[in-house]
Amino acid sequence: MAAQTKAERRAANQRAHFEQRQAERAARGPRGLAESWMERARAIAATREANGDEDVWNDLARTMSTWVSRYEQ
Repeated sequence: MAAQTKAERRAANQRAHFEQRQAERAARGPRGLAESWMERARAIAATREANGDEDVWNDLARTMSTWVSRYEQ
């Protein structure tokens, strides 16, 4: 087994943490899963922003705005 880099280890730990929280929230049904995916989206956006992605928050905002427009009334 090859040695993991610090970044690989961190990514694996984050993935494991997300999967655990997702399983816990799944037990609460669709609302719990939605909370889990929103949390994951925010974490990914923050990481990408830190790595220089200047449009990531705008993209997430557009996606959420589209969803709100579809269901708002």
